[in-house]
Amino acid sequence: MSTRAAVVQAGAVLYDREASIAKAEQRIAEAAVAGARLVVFPEAFIGGYPKGADFGARVGSRTPDGRKLFRRYFEDAIEVPGPGTARLGEAARAAGVWLVIGVIERGGGTLYCTALFFAPDGSLAGKHRKLMPTGMERLIWGFGDGSTLPVIETDCGRIGAVICWENYMPLLRAAMYAKGVQIYCAPTADDRETWLATMRHIALEGRCFVLSACQWLRPEGTPESEWMGGGSLIVSPMGKVLAGPSRDGECILTADLDLGEIAEGKFDMDVVGHYARPDVFKLTVNESGS
Repeated sequence: MSTRAAVVQAGAVLYDREASIAKAEQRIAEAAVAGARLVVFPEAFIGGYPKGADFGARVGSRTPDGRKLFRRYFEDAIEVPGPGTARLGEAARAAGVWLVIGVIERGGGTLYCTALFFAPDGSLAGKHRKLMPTGMERLIWGFGDGSTLPVIETDCGRIGAVICWENYMPLLRAAMYAKGVQIYCAPTADDRETWLATMRHIALEGRCFVLSACQWLRPEGTPESEWMGGGSLIVSPMGKVLAGPSRDGECILTADLDLGEIAEGKFDMDVVGHYARPDVFKLTVNESGS
């Protein structure tokens, strides 16, 4: 079975949720025109990744201006479900695609970095909240838990998502492999050269297709350290780069995924099957959320 997948490399419109949703709607439609049945967006595409912001925080203190900036960020996030998810679902339905997209989710008084899954009928099929925010991300995002670790059965294959540096958590990767993930989505904000090696390693380790989407962003008047340089790519189960990495601006990368290649890869290594040692190692995953 072959599926055309698309990875969208584009920048969110920070602090403008409506503009970001409109941009997502446009890119989803463009990917569908290119024949995609699955479309993957970067981390925090709706709600934005505030690279370089410190929200006025120091150990032991926060500034009034920093609190106001967080309020602006909080108000730009979306509720799940809510009006924002309704628009994204309608865009997936109109295009007839499976959609995986990074959002900033507002849950009570806490924000979460979340990946949402939408079915071609527009329904919200699942979500994954980032388990482990990195560094300063912990100031603005709460921690996810084991209740949002889905691998979703679709007509494209079994799809899961692991967000940015969660991909450096070996046990989380193992949990996804154990769930039988075939199309491993990696929305990210990591635009470094080293990310390519990480994505190829995961594809080889899990014998799965890996689709990584990163933002490409050059905010006017901001220093280079606050830019996001893309590097999105698609990798086969044997570690071959099928598309990307792209660093030349906004784009949509596509590749045809032949799920039969997964069996070819697992011929000599299945890390949760014949290459596992359950007599020596055991993984326990708490999916209760408590």
